[in-house]
Amino acid sequence: MTSTDFARLGVPSHLIDALAPQGITTPTPIQSATLGDSLAGRDVLGRGRTGSGKTYAFGLPLVARLEQDARKRRSRFPRALVLAPTRELAAQIDQSLTPLLRAANLRSTVVFGGVGQKPQVDAIARGVDVLVACPGRLLDLMGQGHVDLGAVEITVLDEADHMADMGFLPMVRRILAKTPAKGQRMLFSATLDQGVQKLVKEFLHSPVTHSADPETSPVSTMEHHVLEVGADAKFDVLRDLAAAPGRTILFTRTKHGAKKLAQKLSRSGVAAVELHGNLSQGARTRNLEAFGSGTASTLVSTDIAARGIHVDDVALVVHADPPVEHKAYLHRSGRTARAGGSGTVITVRTPDQKKDVHDLMRKARITPAQHEGVVVTSPVLSELAPGERVFTEPAPAPAQQPQQGGGRGQGGRGQGGGRGQGGRGSGGGRSSGGRGRGGQGGRGQGSQDGRSGDGSRSGQDGRSGQGSRSGQGSRGRGRGGRSGSGSVTSYSTSSSGEGSSRRSGGLAAFSSGRRG
Repeated sequence: MTSTDFARLGVPSHLIDALAPQGITTPTPIQSATLGDSLAGRDVLGRGRTGSGKTYAFGLPLVARLEQDARKRRSRFPRALVLAPTRELAAQIDQSLTPLLRAANLRSTVVFGGVGQKPQVDAIARGVDVLVACPGRLLDLMGQGHVDLGAVEITVLDEADHMADMGFLPMVRRILAKTPAKGQRMLFSATLDQGVQKLVKEFLHSPVTHSADPETSPVSTMEHHVLEVGADAKFDVLRDLAAAPGRTILFTRTKHGAKKLAQKLSRSGVAAVELHGNLSQGARTRNLEAFGSGTASTLVSTDIAARGIHVDDVALVVHADPPVEHKAYLHRSGRTARAGGSGTVITVRTPDQKKDVHDLMRKARITPAQHEGVVVTSPVLSELAPGERVFTEPAPAPAQQPQQGGGRGQGGRGQGGGRGQGGRGSGGGRSSGGRGRGGQGGRGQGSQDGRSGDGSRSGQDGRSGQGSRSGQGSRGRGRGGRSGSGSVTSYSTSSSGEGSSRRSGGLAAFSSGRRG
């Protein structure tokens, strides 16, 4: 199909033109299946895997219908609502809709938790046509009187099965009950389990159902491999795969495991960032941006990235820790071979995990190629991930030297450094927290509540500027113990010290024009 097929499906020409610069000229199967009905105003139930183009399957009719029935924007009363299970997906949906909304002179905003609500409240107060939201924050804003859904004409529920898995369905039900019953409703889900089916029966009116490659079905364009490695060889194998050309996602079972592996890879010369629930929203956004832009070629993640995050051009998915159940394996693996592309999926296991991984593959209906006794010099690694391995030099720590207002580190005591509890800095108040020590940075001039007087803060890795700021009630000592006047890394692998004062500009690299 070509862009003319978008027109045959009823998409207005100016919206087709808005997508063309992104390379979107051909409808995907889910778009071809649903657009005729959704543009006609029918309730639609769409089944399709992540990466199948669902965002524009509902985004095109949503914008076209709002534009057709042009109404003045009203403060607190959005005209369309899109619900998403995760912050990252909500942000990506909002950004994907931007060119369509701009072409139609419509306005949107996105709301989710983990950041301050004031900018979100202010945007809604100015009036928006489309509100993209995560259920928890939206309910909070509704309860405070900042949002009223009484004027919603179109409601979209994306990744409904993921909502069910996360326990959001009671919240979703409360939200949908506040939207007008006569409005159009579209629900998209990879699977239709019992919880999702109840939503369909309760809130959709005679929906037209369309299916396109459910997410839990194996993808024929993926290659699946299992590498058996000894415990002492595992990291070297993972490092070799991560250093191969192209984007790679390594999945771990735990948040601690993701953090530890990302930091170890970074220290060994691999440009890696982490993604997990212990990171602040600012760190999560920056790390995704770094991965999408190519600043970091490797993303080490828990299952938070297994669903609901649109990542383009991921050539390799590595299960650094095999998942417990087969659905998680399929969702993780679905980060590659998207929208008809191809990809390679590698599961790294130790000998004692052989039976568990065998059972996992059987339930997932996958027959992987098996490779035993793999070490870092095994030819199979370059066969599965071809290309020259690229390693970066870790940034050297700057020379340690005493600084005005700097601190006690290995470089010695700064002028007038204050102590923690019980001690006074010169001219400062008592600190109520811990000892007020930076990593190898030092004490600032005078401290109050554990903060140094000269202003910079020490990060999770012990970096400090001129003088360090230690957290109240903690030592503030970090890994690495670097100090000086401003050595910074190009991407974040830390949740500590992430303020909300600097918001990222979006997640452009994660919803490219090749798919919705």
